[in-house]
Amino acid sequence: MTALRDPRTARVLLTAFTVVTAAHLLAIAFGVKPLQYGTKPLLMPLLAAWVWALAKPGTPRLLVPALLCGAGGDILLEIGGTVAFLAGMGSFAAGHVCYVTMFVKLGALADRRRTLLVAGCYAVLWAALIVLLWPDLDAGMRVPVALYSLLLASTAVTASQVNVRAGLGGALFLFSDTLIATDLADWRHLPAHGFLIMATYLAGQYLLTIGTLERTGGAGRTGSAGHSSSAGHSSSAGRTGSAERTAS
Repeated sequence: MTALRDPRTARVLLTAFTVVTAAHLLAIAFGVKPLQYGTKPLLMPLLAAWVWALAKPGTPRLLVPALLCGAGGDILLEIGGTVAFLAGMGSFAAGHVCYVTMFVKLGALADRRRTLLVAGCYAVLWAALIVLLWPDLDAGMRVPVALYSLLLASTAVTASQVNVRAGLGGALFLFSDTLIATDLADWRHLPAHGFLIMATYLAGQYLLTIGTLERTGGAGRTGSAGHSSSAGHSSSAGRTGSAERTAS
């Protein structure tokens, strides 16, 4: 990625991401739909812009596209309906392809024994989830959910080999989408279900981002040290309605 390295702009963008994240989560918690819908499309573009402002030689080129694919998925899932949901899933899937490719290039497969061990653990979780969900999913959603969740598990596995933060980010992203899958299966919700979906999604994306930047030396003082708490401050019955990330 071309060297930009604009720390002042990066600080502004990360602050904006933190503020918009807090506003979005509060909007979910208190049911303020206009604020919820207005802030959601800004989240991943702000995070991607922060990465762009911090870019230097060695910053993975696929990180910004991965985040922008997330933005596309967020927007498509707000539209509602099966076609938009599948399109949103496709956008997120493209983002996960970016993540997996990027993490492999960063050496995620270097320790093959460790990678296989982690992959085995996630494979067991994935298989158990699909077995439990399968009978309750609509016939047309079963294969897409199984394939998408397998790709998401691949992100979690490869991220875990980059560093702890990236690994935690992959796990949180998987947890968030698992909650969405339970919506599709019409399972009983956890308390604050929509809030939990979005909070874990945002934390996951942030941790995947900061973990990648730390691995490549791109975070610096403007990155994780001063602002890692934004992930914690950082999902409804889907990402809106009953199968989207934001409503509650």
